[in-house]
Amino acid sequence: MDIGDVYAKIEEQLDQNLPFVVYRKADSMTLHAVFQENNQMYEVEDYAVSGFVFAPFDSAHKAVIIPSEKSDYCTATILSQTISNEKRTLGKIDNVLLVEPEAQKKHIELVKKGIEAIQSDRFKKVVLSRKEEVSIPDSFNSLHIFKNLIHFYPKAFVYLWYHPKIGTWMGATPETLIRVKSNNFFTMALAGTQPYINTIDVDWGTKELVEQKMVTSFVTSKLSSIINDIQHSKTYTHKAGTLLHLRTDISGVLDNENSRIEKIIEVLHPTPAVCGLPKDEAKSFILTTEGYNRKYYTGFLGELNMNKDGVVKSNLFVNLRCMELSNGKAILYVGGGITKDSDPEKEWEETVKKTETMKRVLL
Repeated sequence: MDIGDVYAKIEEQLDQNLPFVVYRKADSMTLHAVFQENNQMYEVEDYAVSGFVFAPFDSAHKAVIIPSEKSDYCTATILSQTISNEKRTLGKIDNVLLVEPEAQKKHIELVKKGIEAIQSDRFKKVVLSRKEEVSIPDSFNSLHIFKNLIHFYPKAFVYLWYHPKIGTWMGATPETLIRVKSNNFFTMALAGTQPYINTIDVDWGTKELVEQKMVTSFVTSKLSSIINDIQHSKTYTHKAGTLLHLRTDISGVLDNENSRIEKIIEVLHPTPAVCGLPKDEAKSFILTTEGYNRKYYTGFLGELNMNKDGVVKSNLFVNLRCMELSNGKAILYVGGGITKDSDPEKEWEETVKKTETMKRVLL
């Protein structure tokens, strides 16, 4: 399908209040689109179904799916000639956006509570987040912002999701939850953040290295009972937009009896990179202390059991670097991992850097 036709179809779905998702994978120039033919909301009862899944942070609430059997799927090649002009325009906003002092104070207090809970041995790590609202210029619609995301984040999974019963979400996430092709399995452990300044050859502090090791150990030990031949790479620095993270790649082979996708999701979601360790204690603290509803932020999304060229694949991503569009505003969601060595002021600054990466595409 021609890229112009896909964009026209998106506008048509929006006009008719019909659900759809469009997305582009990392290091790819292919745009994928799934257009639902009715406006019903389908919840995931069984992870053997096929379609594009969108799941919240809190697994007490069901995931939603745009089912393959109720949708049209198509692909198009992305044209890149507009990138240079948009980069020039979007580079000018660095000093325009100021954050409310009240938000800063609130987040620092939240981080202090997290550190106190760690010091009293409730858990070893917790990921604490906040949301921030930004007004969107009238001339910007969701498709316009999505095109900016595509150009700014070539190394991320970039998506635009719309459902009349849920709303509009989009993002550029660097983190894979799981990838399954035939019986080969892949995931990653991601932790630590610092700004990218012309090189990925950087030093990492003890806090980030310890956090990354905790995440990798959790993932490999929890999966070892349901995945065969688990292996992991050395930890390395990974660039995602204007930020750097520590990353470890983890792979294995699915044992068909034991390792249905549902079981793997149960083990991994929410990951230590977005929740904490031990998972249940950290999640409970988040739900009672964070003070707002994360909704689909730090949930997961992606292709579930979708048949591509005769091969059934699942590609699921953690919903990071994301925003919800509502009534002329973009609601940005950001957070960071807290350990006993965290500095509340620095944790605040990390969330500000993360919102800046998203604000670039908005103004």
